[in-house]
Order: sequence, then structure tokens, then C-alpha cells
Amino acid sequence: MQVEQRVRELVEEKIADREDLFIVRIKMQSNGVLSILVDGDQGLAIEDCAQISRHVGYHLEEENVLDQAYRLEVSSPGIDYPLELLRQYHKNVGRQVRVTLQDGSKHEGTLLAASDTAVQLTEKVKEKGKKARDEEREIPFTDIKETKVLISFK
Repeated sequence: MQVEQRVRELVEEKIADREDLFIVRIKMQSNGVLSILVDGDQGLAIEDCAQISRHVGYHLEEENVLDQAYRLEVSSPGIDYPLELLRQYHKNVGRQVRVTLQDGSKHEGTLLAASDTAVQLTEKVKEKGKKARDEEREIPFTDIKETKVLISFK
């Protein structure tokens, strides 16, 4: 069985009673780091990370899943981590985001909604000599290369 698949099963087992938590990514890196990214609709507590780490670590050792040294890292995706799942988009509705398209162009605005096929945002459009106005834009997921939440220190 592939390591990442077994780890996914272990994490799902641990968070089964927590509908607010979800797996973002599990990756076994070539440098021996086993990275587990979990998020929550209202964020993720350090204690949640610790419990997942203990559960996964215990079972990996008991089942001898990995035959090489590894380092287990359980965390939530940082603010600089791009959104990957539709659930992450829903969690960030109302926040400022930067959407980078496949062609390299970028759009910044307030995330209004996300569906299975597209995101909707409001961005400020400034035309020369005119006052800036809000414009709603729908961007299909197929056009999106990356979406990041913007941090405001205002």
C-alpha cells in the first residue's frame, strides 16, 4: 500500500468525528519529510495537529509502513499557501484574494462565492480620469493557476 494512501486513511479515521476538519494535502517528500496539511472551517488548533500526529505516528510505527527514517509534520496551510480545495474557497468568502490565471495575468478582489466550476469576485477597476468602480468577475477554475488570500495590516 502506498504510504500517502495509508496516511490519508489514518488521518480520516482520526478526524471522522470532526466534520469541521478536512485534509488538504498529504505528501511524502524525497527528503524524508511526511507532510500532512489539515484545515478546519474555523481554523485548526495546535492540539488538533498534535492528536493527528500522535495517531498517525503511532500507527505508522506499529504497522512498520515506512522502512526509512522520516519526519512527520502536521500543520494547517499557512496564509501564503494557495487555496486548493473548494471547501477552502468557501471558508475564505469575503476575504481579499489574488487569483493568478494560467496566462499569468492577476486579479485581486473580494471573494464573493465559489461553485464547482468557478469563483466570483469583486475587483476595483480604475480607468484613467475616472473614479474607481467595483466590477464583478466570474473566473472558471480551469483558468486559475493559483489563488492566495491577501493579508491586510490596516
